[in-house]
Amino acid sequence: MSDTTTPAEVGPQIWVDADACPGVIKDILFRAAERAKVPVTLVANQWLRTPPSRFIRSIQVSGGLDVADSEIVARVQRGDLVVTQDIPLAALVLEKGGIALNPRGELYTPDNMAERLSMRNFMDELRGSGVQTGGPAAFHARDCQAFANQLDRWLARR
Repeated sequence: MSDTTTPAEVGPQIWVDADACPGVIKDILFRAAERAKVPVTLVANQWLRTPPSRFIRSIQVSGGLDVADSEIVARVQRGDLVVTQDIPLAALVLEKGGIALNPRGELYTPDNMAERLSMRNFMDELRGSGVQTGGPAAFHARDCQAFANQLDRWLARR
């Protein structure tokens, strides 16, 4: 595991499950880090290019199932924002008092988590039995806007 830089300050910060995070969302986060002076940490099992900034860092973890997720869960603090598409990771973040947001701008909450986990498990069972379920919908500009709006709300509360 390697840290490429150090966070600029202590306090609520942003963690990114970066292996599957769209590049356009990372760009929004990089701009927000500079504008709001908030630490953003990308966690992935591969080397990631990040812009030079005292607010942006990356952590490379070893390959393997859920290694990046485990690293995020180990480091997240109450009030931190975690950007992820991974529903089980989002559930763990919520349990630790963090805030989980997917790249399409949808907040994971205790109210919707049980339904999301059930749907995820159901889809996994379908795929496991050979049913073609298709992938996620295409990523659109409205998704970027929804994400940016939720991010701005979190930054304003920070």
